[in-house]
Amino acid sequence: MTEVKVSAKMVKELRDRTGLGMMECKKALQEANGDVEVAIDNLRKSGQAKAAKKAGNIAADGAIIIAQGDNKAFLLEVNCQTDFVAKDANFTAFAEKVANIALENNVTDVAAISELPYGDGQTVEEARVALVQKIGENIQVRRVETLEGANLASYRHGLRIGVVVSYEGGSEETGKNLAMHIAAFNPVAVDDESVDADVLAREKDIIEAKAKESGKPDNIVEKMIEGGLRKYLDEVTLLRQPYVMDNDKKVGDVLKAEGVKVLSFKRLEVGEGIEKKQEDFAAEVAAAQAASK
Repeated sequence: MTEVKVSAKMVKELRDRTGLGMMECKKALQEANGDVEVAIDNLRKSGQAKAAKKAGNIAADGAIIIAQGDNKAFLLEVNCQTDFVAKDANFTAFAEKVANIALENNVTDVAAISELPYGDGQTVEEARVALVQKIGENIQVRRVETLEGANLASYRHGLRIGVVVSYEGGSEETGKNLAMHIAAFNPVAVDDESVDADVLAREKDIIEAKAKESGKPDNIVEKMIEGGLRKYLDEVTLLRQPYVMDNDKKVGDVLKAEGVKVLSFKRLEVGEGIEKKQEDFAAEVAAAQAASK
């Protein structure tokens, strides 16, 4: 098997996500044959990475727009380079118009959305290019999520987080509170059964490896694994989380008492999965001084 060459970029990514030293990251990548995700799993199993940073650090700027019609809602992310432009009226007007165009035409593919009519004889893509020229920043229509249902509630936290939830029973206030909770606690699934099987298996593998390293008897290790999985599910499933409106209660208990069932939800946060360039101001100043000599 050919050994994969570990690049400086790969080492940097692993360092950014784990906080470990350069040589530790390089060694981990070599052992993982260049696969960053495998390297992170191995580091977590060995206990070196106490808390591997989540993939998808919030880095890029932009806005999440929610466009809602009869029994359907669209969440659209449009990115720019700075927070200043994200608040610019021209940028937000463009983002909101594109979201509504996507909803009206029921188009969920970003490439297809770019070809839709924008107005004034322009397509969405042509309007985007014109806005880039006007504002002077790179602007991209990045992704879209949709949700259908008889009862839809939505919530947007500033421009950065958007949530839509489909539910049965309860009031509009309950739906709004649910959307607010999802924005704040960022669950990955409604309940245990909804968690992706591959994700759960991966987490169990990591918990099991760390438990076995404790050197405790098998029956204790088994309990450690069960406890670790329970803690993980408490953190990532909506119904197990402490309710944002009353932390003494679980979301599932509150919904059961009110006769509410959550069917599905979508949540987008600006910049998920985009790595923002880190400016080295010391190096920048040094370079400027050198250039002036």
